[in-house]
Amino acid sequence: MSAEWHIEAGRPYPLGVSLQENGVNFAVFSYYAQSVELCLFDGEKETRLTMPCRSGTVFYGFVPNVKAGQRYGFRAYGQGYGAHCAFFNPQKLLIDPYSKQIDGVPQYRDEKEMAWFHHSDGRDNAAIAPKSVVVEPSDFDWGNDFHPDIAWGKTVIYEVHVKGFTKQFPDLVHAGTYQALADKRVIAYLQQLGITTVELLPIHQHLDEYHLQKISLSNYWGYNTYSHFAVEPDYAGNPKNAAKEFKQAVKALHAAGIEVILDVVYNHTAEQDVEGPTLCQRGLDNSLWYWQNGQHEYENWSGCGNTLKVVKRDISRWVMDSLRYWVEEFHVDGFRFDLGTILGREPAFEAYGCFFNMLFQDPLLAGRKMIAEAWDIGEDGYHVGKFPQPFAEWNGLFRDDMRAFWNWENGNLGSFAERLSGSADMFGHSGRLPSASVNFITAHDGFTLQDLVSYNEKHNESNGEQNRDGHNENFSYNHGVEGESADPCVLQAREYTAKALLASLFLSAGTPMLLSGDEFGNSQRGNNNGYCQDNETTWLDWPSEPHILQDYVRELIEIRKQINLLNSDVWWDKTHVTWLNSNGLEMTDKCWNNHSVKAMQVLLDDEWLLLVNGKRSAQLFNLPQGSWKVSCVPSQKFNYELSTRQCEVAHMGIWVLRKANKV
Repeated sequence: MSAEWHIEAGRPYPLGVSLQENGVNFAVFSYYAQSVELCLFDGEKETRLTMPCRSGTVFYGFVPNVKAGQRYGFRAYGQGYGAHCAFFNPQKLLIDPYSKQIDGVPQYRDEKEMAWFHHSDGRDNAAIAPKSVVVEPSDFDWGNDFHPDIAWGKTVIYEVHVKGFTKQFPDLVHAGTYQALADKRVIAYLQQLGITTVELLPIHQHLDEYHLQKISLSNYWGYNTYSHFAVEPDYAGNPKNAAKEFKQAVKALHAAGIEVILDVVYNHTAEQDVEGPTLCQRGLDNSLWYWQNGQHEYENWSGCGNTLKVVKRDISRWVMDSLRYWVEEFHVDGFRFDLGTILGREPAFEAYGCFFNMLFQDPLLAGRKMIAEAWDIGEDGYHVGKFPQPFAEWNGLFRDDMRAFWNWENGNLGSFAERLSGSADMFGHSGRLPSASVNFITAHDGFTLQDLVSYNEKHNESNGEQNRDGHNENFSYNHGVEGESADPCVLQAREYTAKALLASLFLSAGTPMLLSGDEFGNSQRGNNNGYCQDNETTWLDWPSEPHILQDYVRELIEIRKQINLLNSDVWWDKTHVTWLNSNGLEMTDKCWNNHSVKAMQVLLDDEWLLLVNGKRSAQLFNLPQGSWKVSCVPSQKFNYELSTRQCEVAHMGIWVLRKANKV
């Protein structure tokens, strides 16, 4: 059949491949390329067909008799090497940027192997280069699947790595896979915990960076995307069925009423810096895809060697096509955008710029949850609170202020109250609601909760970067012993601090996000940058017995559901909230500014009372008028005298009380 292949006029849209009864339409875009060859592979035999048509930036053509499973790639010819910052090299086979499946993984474990993929190398690398694969249209039976559509005010996010979450889950046949995520026991655990939404670390197909391959490590987190349309095969029981297995996981989670949000990376690609591999975008049109400065060097606002120029119309359409594909084909409920500031760079950040306007008006995406990591590492890259509707945003200031208040006992009640009440200083404008603040204490990037209360310093030596990588400003506290300890006093102090941090997370206005494993004290032994540790360091170490934090987290989430103010997604004002000092009197400027006093009371809707003790010693509270019943406490080490309305707590934490006539 391959000897009879020929190419004829086709259609410029949709981009990528369109499988039809009598063949396949191929379409790929490039602004500066002079011509593009479609390369079809039959075993080792390659047939090259020059794309016969061009419309604007799109090269396209139709090849009769091509079937699903056909491997293919592109070769791009341009105006001479270096023109327009171009790296055209037809000796390098390129995958389709719309690839839904890829055959093979590029290997570059040393300089010799990398040379085969370098843009300046003159050898033909088709024999070793991965190939895109024509995929059969899906016939997956979604049945009665539906989007749970959890209201933002009722959303509780659980950040999960597909492999690490289930790899050591007890007695799972398909541990570490999408199938495990769909397992009834795993889903039952999520339901019992009380979360509403899982946010999955990247499941787009990714690659291991050159520097990791050289030292036999891998990109465990997956933030080095190779194909933004292909499901990561490494998390599948059968890699060829990765897409189907992921759909089954989404369907099972939806049936349990749980949303699925994908962490996605549209800020850079796996091609890394200028010395990195030429795999796709660089070879198709380097200057169209990537930001460059006046010296024709890559802008590295992502910290990964390159930065995608999303402001360009073709790139914006590619991102939008990818997002729509994941919603249409996989029924996902939303996206968390890694280094989201880059999406708005033109090159300065524009909150109502090209990409955000496209996203805002798209009817398919309008109802999905959108979350931004509202910063990048470029100049003027921090924009928390400045993203447009419909975005919520990771609130890094919530993380830092709460850590400092509890771990460092800084006594800054003003900052604590600002974060507890939804961070109106950042989000209280333009009609935005408290849910726009995604509150978190820990995330995949940084210490786990257990390590946050067990280490003063990061311990990333196993990452192969001499402990230079990872955050240095962690606001952590080891409670007197660095790392593991058998001292019961140290362990108890760590427990109380961890519980205080968890209580702050779930009793704050905004959208709480819990890092998976924090509810049972999972540790990475002080590694706060486990991106390259695909092993027991990062795989969750499930306890054989119930952990003391698990019931507390369940109780906090349940209490959160009962407190109307935390579910109604409204800003806290004087009609809802009264701020009291430990004596039961309204807070004054003097109280707010006295950092030596580390306690306060928060009265919510004259029904719920939070007793906040920010120090590790006992604290006496004179309660406001009313008869109060204890609802949720970090320990039984307190004494409440109903007759005197006094409550003395023995240690750090937040005690939740409820008016007796409201119970």
